[in-house]
Amino acid sequence: MTNFVMSKWQQMHGSALGRWLFTKIVCMRAPYFASISPRFEVLDHNSATVYVKKRRRVTNHINTVHAIAMCNACELVAGVGMEANMPKHMRWIPKGMTVSYLAKSTGGVRVQGRFTIPEGNEAVDVPVQCDVVDDAGKLVMTAVVTMYLSPRKKAE
Repeated sequence: MTNFVMSKWQQMHGSALGRWLFTKIVCMRAPYFASISPRFEVLDHNSATVYVKKRRRVTNHINTVHAIAMCNACELVAGVGMEANMPKHMRWIPKGMTVSYLAKSTGGVRVQGRFTIPEGNEAVDVPVQCDVVDDAGKLVMTAVVTMYLSPRKKAE
């Protein structure tokens, strides 16, 4: 069964305008992500990809995309990937992130998160493996965002 987020993506992803609008809706729901001006490119059942264009507001003192802007994009792909694929009886929350900075970025960055949501009703940690690749095709950062999945509390 497709949830609301995935169904909206499936309706909107066919055009640049639709992907832009989908991203704007996500950023209205979670406003902090708007600070990096992301653009969703892919959202499916085991991955999500966003692009962050190099702009002054996401750069650091050495004129590369700031490491925390890349971390923000990693958390975005992890969170929207979980939300789009989460069974109705489960919920999620980020629990932690481990990051490795590998190189300076050239231009913008593309962040791909890969994950597998287990079946069942048990509380579990799910790692989302994120690769951050710059416009030159160089892997500049990797991150593992740990998402805690647990059953929703029943309404009383």
